[in-house]
Amino acid sequence: MSDRVFRAACVQLNAGQDMAANIETASALIRRAHSEGARFIALPENAVLMEHRREVALPQAVAIERHPAVLAFSALARELGTSILVGSIAVPASGNRSFNRSVLLAEDGRIAAHYDKIHLFDVDIPDGATYRESSTIAPGDEAVVATTPFATLGLTVCYDLRFAYLYRELAQRGAEVLTVPAAFTQLTGEAHWHVLVRARAIETGSFVIAPAQCGSHSGNRRTFGHSLMVAPWGEVLADGGSEPGIVLADIDLARVTEARARIPALKHDRSIAVPTPSTAPAERKRGVV
Repeated sequence: MSDRVFRAACVQLNAGQDMAANIETASALIRRAHSEGARFIALPENAVLMEHRREVALPQAVAIERHPAVLAFSALARELGTSILVGSIAVPASGNRSFNRSVLLAEDGRIAAHYDKIHLFDVDIPDGATYRESSTIAPGDEAVVATTPFATLGLTVCYDLRFAYLYRELAQRGAEVLTVPAAFTQLTGEAHWHVLVRARAIETGSFVIAPAQCGSHSGNRRTFGHSLMVAPWGEVLADGGSEPGIVLADIDLARVTEARARIPALKHDRSIAVPTPSTAPAERKRGVV
């Protein structure tokens, strides 16, 4: 492969309530992905713990430099000589909350970058489930672009996917590959996951690498799976289906340049005037067009 082409892998997990067991399962799949040539291996959101009970989850939020997942996967990255995206882990924040933090590990095991999830999933979905991430998670406030030897990455997490402006900003800052580790619910995943991931790729002319949780978890919650890798023109390169495992794809960054040259939408931002709601209706009544 040229230095502008690399093999990436999404690790699809069905994480449970035992962090050590989850780390062991993920590590085995990382090794498998590496054996098949992956240079960049991405894990999903909440990669090593899916726990719905606040009183159990919060005490397991550990500082990034001491977090069991970071320690384990750093050692593995160093051993294998591959970069690993720890999709997200919980690290302490103020106010009895944690950050939902995505951690990028370099090929020598060091922490290359990290990103705290900005948009929090406070939603009542039609199947009757209620989610209030803000009750346990503190939002981040900074977009993150990370330069690596194989690509420039824009880091995001799960619910961020619904906020297109973030991805546009990341692409305009130079991101060629957008990462979206996720734990989409079964209901919202069936309706929106593929469409949203493909849209973020198309509108930014970027690759999107989106590893996902799948199956049943604590608290009677289900996640959709279907880890995706999507090309800048919108083609799905890999789909993880509904079971744990890995998917791989070769990422050719020349396709980013090609897509952005075909449709240079990232250069076409324009300022617009926003009408004032309190005056616009009155003006219409007076016949002002």
